[in-house]
Order: sequence, then C-alpha cells, then structure tokens
Amino acid sequence: MAAKQTAKLRIIPLGGLGEIGKNMTLIEYGDDIIVIDCGLAFPDEDMLGIDMVIPDMTYLEANTEKLRAFLITHGHEDHIGSLPYALQTLRAPIVGTPFTLALIEHKLEEHGITDADMLAVNAGDIMDFGCFKVEFIKVSHSIAGSVALAITTPLGTVIHTGDFKVDYTPIDDEPIDINRFAYYGSKGVLALMMDSTNAELEGVTPSEMELGKTFEKVFTEAKGRIIVASFASNVYRIQQVVDTAVRHKRVLCFQGRSMVYIAKVAAELGYLKLPENCVVELDDLKNYENDRVCVLTTGSQGESMSGLFRMANANHKLSVGSGDTVILSASAIPGNEKSVGRVINKLFQRGANVIYDRLADVHVSGHARREELRMMHRLLKPKYFIPVHGETRHLYRHAELAESIGVKNIFIMYNGDVLEITSKEAKKGAGVASNDLLVDGLGVGDIGASVLRERKTLSQSGLFGVVIPVFSSTGAIAGMPEIITKGFIYLKDSDGLINEAKQYAYDIASQYIDKHGLNDRTAFIAAIRSSMKGFLTERTKRSPIIMPVVVDIDI
Repeated sequence: MAAKQTAKLRIIPLGGLGEIGKNMTLIEYGDDIIVIDCGLAFPDEDMLGIDMVIPDMTYLEANTEKLRAFLITHGHEDHIGSLPYALQTLRAPIVGTPFTLALIEHKLEEHGITDADMLAVNAGDIMDFGCFKVEFIKVSHSIAGSVALAITTPLGTVIHTGDFKVDYTPIDDEPIDINRFAYYGSKGVLALMMDSTNAELEGVTPSEMELGKTFEKVFTEAKGRIIVASFASNVYRIQQVVDTAVRHKRVLCFQGRSMVYIAKVAAELGYLKLPENCVVELDDLKNYENDRVCVLTTGSQGESMSGLFRMANANHKLSVGSGDTVILSASAIPGNEKSVGRVINKLFQRGANVIYDRLADVHVSGHARREELRMMHRLLKPKYFIPVHGETRHLYRHAELAESIGVKNIFIMYNGDVLEITSKEAKKGAGVASNDLLVDGLGVGDIGASVLRERKTLSQSGLFGVVIPVFSSTGAIAGMPEIITKGFIYLKDSDGLINEAKQYAYDIASQYIDKHGLNDRTAFIAAIRSSMKGFLTERTKRSPIIMPVVVDIDI
C-alpha cells in the first residue's frame, strides 16, 4: 500500500502526437494501466505497399498484467483501427458507447476475433478500472456516440477530450455536456489532454445543422437523381440527407459495404431515424422516376473500390450520367486530393453536376477551432496541459493559445514521451518504445526503413538483374552473363547497353574469381553489385536495385 501512495501518475502517448491518426495514450499509476483509444494511421505516399501504420505496443506488452481496460472515445479508424492487432497479445475489456462497440465488433469479426470482452457505457456513466474512476462525458463530433473521459486518479482528475467540437445545435439534439466540464473545472483538474486538430483555425467550427441549408437548395433545384458521397460513419450527415430526401419525396438507396452496414447498425441502435418504406434496394430504383431517387454511397475520398468510384467509371449497376447531381459531402483528407480530383473530373466527363467543398458548404469539421478551445480551457483551468491529436504545428499553436489565456505548465509531448506527475511536480521521465509498426498484408512490423527504401528505388529506377553462370566443380566463369531488367529500360531498344553490361559483368566477375576465387560468394555478389552500380550510374544516370545471381553449371 505504501508503494501506491508514493507512485507517480504516468501519461504515455504511443500515438497521435506529432501526427494525425494512430491515437493511443496510456495512463499508469502503480499497478494499474488504462488505455485511451487504439487507432491506426494511413500510410504516407512514400510507404509503398503498406496497408496501415499502428502504434508500437512494446511497453504495454511488457506490462500486460497492469492493463485494466481499453477506453474508446469514438469509432473512427484512427481511434479503433489497431484493436485487432492489440488483441493478438493483450486482453482487457473494450469500453465504449453502443455505436462505437458495434463498429469495433464488426472490425474484430473481420479479423476472426469473436471472444473480445466488450463493455457498453453511455454518456454520464461512471465506472472503476483499478485505481481509476472514469466518467464518460457527451461531446459533439462527426460520429455518433463520442465521449470525453474524466479520469479520477489518486493524485487528481485527468481530462481527455477525445475528438470534439462545441455544437449547440447537433442533429441528435444532445449537445456537448458543458456542465460536466464546468463541474470538473470547479473541482480542480490536474491534467488536461485536448484535441488540437483545428488549433490553427480562428473562430468556431460551424454546426452540422448548417449543412441543411445546402442540402435543401440542392434537392430543390435538382431535376434528376441525387447521389451523395460521405463518410459512412458520419451518421449525423446521413440523417440530414435522409430528412431532406424524405421532405422532397425521394426514396433512399444505400450503396457501399460500409455505408450499408453502418446505416443498418445506426438505425437498430436508434442513432439513425429512417421513416418507414423510405429505403429501397438498388434493383428497385428502376421503378422510380429519376427525380424521386437519392443514393447515399461511400467514396468521398476517391477510394478505388468505393461505390462512387465505380459509378463514375461505369463499373457499378448504377452508372452516373447526364442529369444526375453528385454531392461530395466531405473535404479531402491530406494525401487524397489527387484521387478525389480524378473522381470529380470523371463525374463531370460523364455529364453529372458535381457539388464539392470548393463550390458550396457541403462539409463541416468535427473538431473544435480556437474559440472553442479557449472556452474549454477557461472551464477546466488545468494545472498541467498536454495538447494532443495533431501534427507538431497543431500542438504548438494549441500551446500558444493556452499560454495566451494564462495556462501554465504546458508540455509539448511526442509519441513515446512519458510525463510523470507527483503531488509536487510534473516532469518528463525516460521514454518508451514508440516506433511506427507497418502493416503489409499479414505482416506486422516486419517492414523496415531499408525495405521501404528498396521499394521506392524499385518504383523510381527499377530492377537490374545479372545472372552469372559458373562451373560448380572449378568456380570458373561458365559463359557470358545474362541481363534481366524490370522497370529500368526497354530491352528491345537497348541492345547496345545490354551487350556492354554483359561484357562488363563478365570482365569484373572473371577478374574477381582470378584474384579471390569463389569461396566467399557473399563477397563476390557484393563486388559485382558495387561495380555494376558504378557502371549503370555512369551510362544512364540511374540507380536501380541491382541483383546479381550466381547459377551453378554442372559439367
């Protein structure tokens, strides 16, 4: 017991700081650890072939006996996407609101995990996890069932806002619970971790309700079918489209696997209200005039397998054409701009009227801007503040804002940093492992920087293979080497260079064997690779991956 009284409260981010996505934070005190979120990040454009990036959980795996729960603030991929990988080595209750758990359950089933311990909570619930008492506080965000966490620890209260904005007119008519934040602020907040995604933007984030005006105008003016592409998880956006379509006497058709699934689950849980007989199947649309049809689909980010992409490229039962109105009700995630632009261009080519964020107010963010952040700081008045959820510039801008209104003791932290809090002070301690784990197919963490460099080189300069035949009995060169290239040059138009490369490879191989023999084939291959690299760089100004291969010939 004495050890617990002198224990430090440790805040350990494993993801989500200095980056967008991969959100995961550990709170540790004595023999107890709770985990806030367990998300993934999507790969950068230079991570060729990588499916996703997940946090390094080495520290948590080494302390698995302390793990009490995964507390999930909401169901976006950057907050739940790593759970299937975490559960391969870690087991603890997964705690979230019913909609969040429904999305997690679906994800786990896809990975063959059916025995996870799921614990449903509602906003306002208070539960104990080891030495921690946690209240789940209703917040507004771009997905239903979002909550913040008020964590009462032996040293004081820690608030984690999750992703949030202050929306006084939310679609579900349940605004952010400002009163509970004010309550904790009046009692005293030890440490605050707050969403920094929109910390660069002044003012307040518009209410989701504002989009209703745009939808009403489009539905009033459109003469043909209306196709709306949005994030499937944004149930509030879907509800607005549903309400507007029903008012204009249009039937609804959901397309895209995730859109169909999430609409079904959201309706079953009461988050999405679908009037009776307003939803029809795709094959039934032929029974309705075009001006009575509204389709909700995935594909707002230009994903190649999404419903909208296939519609735009005539690879879907419902092909977009002249007279159709397409609304892309989302802004492009950084990195997706080109793919979104290609889909928009294709839709225009097919004769559709396309409405997107540069032309009309078809999207609002789910993250608080600076005025909302100021208000939360005023309410909570934390002793220690850690900006979270954002790239470095977002964290620094949030820190500057907090400092400007009198917040003291601000800690800019990054993944793997450890903030140790005692009854007297807070300071950074020794860090923990925080490397990105790259997921490539079934492989997790087996792709490193060297492999990515090779993939980049292959994509830019190609492969140059040198096949060298040798007599297995004597080790002597058995003939002229063969050259195999992929993505380097077109062989039929490069006879001169290929013949020169063959002769050069023969000469350097012969010289090496005459001098050193062929006992150490690793050294032989390295010598061939080095020499051929210099030869090709001089002749072509390119540096492909060079792969020498020794083939034994029996006499």
